[in-house]
Amino acid sequence: MQHRYIPMTEEDKQAMLKRIGVESTEELFADIPEEVRFNGDLNIKPAKNEHELKKELMQLADQNVNLQSHTSFLGAGVYQHYIPSIVDHVISRSEFYTAYTPYQPEISQGELQAIFEFQTMISELTGMEVSNSSMYDGGTALAEAVNLSAGQTRKKKVLVSKAIHPESLEVIHSYAKGPNLEIVEIDVKDGLTDLEQLENELDEDTASVVVQYPNFLGQVEPLQKVNEIISKQKKP
Repeated sequence: MQHRYIPMTEEDKQAMLKRIGVESTEELFADIPEEVRFNGDLNIKPAKNEHELKKELMQLADQNVNLQSHTSFLGAGVYQHYIPSIVDHVISRSEFYTAYTPYQPEISQGELQAIFEFQTMISELTGMEVSNSSMYDGGTALAEAVNLSAGQTRKKKVLVSKAIHPESLEVIHSYAKGPNLEIVEIDVKDGLTDLEQLENELDEDTASVVVQYPNFLGQVEPLQKVNEIISKQKKP
């Protein structure tokens, strides 16, 4: 076997060539004129073994600026995402290897168990009565949260900062069409959500307020001030 990760024997190769009616691989390129073919050696480095290649690539990677040595304020989701080491341990368990979508519970018990554990943990950490999981991505999860806030409060108005990911904002608008929600976009001022406009738009018909932290521009939103504005509106 010429390549350890390509399990094709010489007998396999000859059987396939015979099946398609040629005697060699070169015959497959017979239509390409000889004068335009490259018959020399490519100007590339000679092959290395796994240990040597890994060492070289690590040396090249160390030349990059990374999130372990620097803090990123790039925004647009390009910031450090902390993944606890327990995650790799849990998903490496054999019962999760064959987990499929939860829509087919008879063959996805591992994933269903993981979702249950995740939702339980989030509820315990946040003190919320319920939590959801198994969303397709952040944008759809956000839009679901917006619709949930409207359903829970029986209100139709939602204030959304323009400093969130623009694609997430589009998803919110799409999801809002069904329940006929009024999505009010709050402008950005100096890279942050305009709190003055937010306060002016906030009223008793508002179901929820959406801000991103850090926002799409990489800025840290003043969540405490946002909460103070919302709390002020709730007071009688």
